[in-house]
Amino acid sequence: MPDNLLEQFGNIDIYLFDQLLKGRIDHTQRILDAGCGGGRNLIYLLKQGYDVHAVDQNLHAVDHVKHLAAELAPDIPQRNFQQSLIEHLPYPDQTFDVVISNAVLHFCRDKQQFEDMLFSMWRVLKEGGLLFVRLASMIGIEKGVTDLGDGHYKNPDGSEGYLVDQQMLLDYTTHLKGRLVEDIKTTNVQGLRCMTTWCLGK
Repeated sequence: MPDNLLEQFGNIDIYLFDQLLKGRIDHTQRILDAGCGGGRNLIYLLKQGYDVHAVDQNLHAVDHVKHLAAELAPDIPQRNFQQSLIEHLPYPDQTFDVVISNAVLHFCRDKQQFEDMLFSMWRVLKEGGLLFVRLASMIGIEKGVTDLGDGHYKNPDGSEGYLVDQQMLLDYTTHLKGRLVEDIKTTNVQGLRCMTTWCLGK
């Protein structure tokens, strides 16, 4: 095991790392990173030989992940990494055991796109699978955000995004007929902005 944890795990989201530690993501599963960016959450999975797939709407990001995979996991087919919109994922229903959506959904332009992306990820998730979502929220800072319309808000720190609240996440959980794998967790950064972790079982 490398002494350098950063070398081993990369800049993985700490809450995704938590799911690994809890045994909810393992080598037997097919995993999709929906909105992979530069692959920050894939380094450990690639090094450990997980069945990893990833999409992003940015072709440069996908190319970067392809190079990363070629270096860290040359046996993984390059076709596992594709340019795609999340709302139109190019996979059959129930393809993946785990779908990761990390810091993606708060970039939606409106409720319709949010739902299109969420329902698309849910569609490709197998029964018994895990949907891991990390997204910006207003949970705990409701009085400090400014409503900009179409589900968009300005945070106290000036950043903007499509923000959810706890009831929205609970309502979507019910609508999807999913179950909370664990309680909804929110990190409040000095009352300036919030990030929420929402883990759903199908």
